[in-house]
Amino acid sequence: MTRDEIAALYRGYIGCLNKQDWPNLGSFVHEDVHYNGARIGLSGYRTMLEGDFRAIPDLRFTIDFLVADPPHIASRLLFDCTPVGDLFGLPVSGRKVSFTENVFYEFEDARIRTVWSIIDKAAIAAQL
Repeated sequence: MTRDEIAALYRGYIGCLNKQDWPNLGSFVHEDVHYNGARIGLSGYRTMLEGDFRAIPDLRFTIDFLVADPPHIASRLLFDCTPVGDLFGLPVSGRKVSFTENVFYEFEDARIRTVWSIIDKAAIAAQL
């Protein structure tokens, strides 16, 4: 894949998440996906994302910047949302918060195979 192709594929993945188009998640995510070192598989990844949307009904993934070096993508994602309860162990309880996620992906067979995610929890705590 070229840089442009992998970047377009990633943007399609983000669109899939924002639409909560779970039946098409497998078009972007490998059946054997690993998340932060653990093999969770596609069904575990989908369950994790569905849980994120239950905890944050207005969740929207916004790409701040994207670096493509096939087969890898590095992205900084922006979030401005209103979680309904605790978020990452912090008592947000309906308050609007903004935070970022730095996430790195490795693609295999044109799908995300590995995800390494770091969420800025300190930014959330500072807003509480």
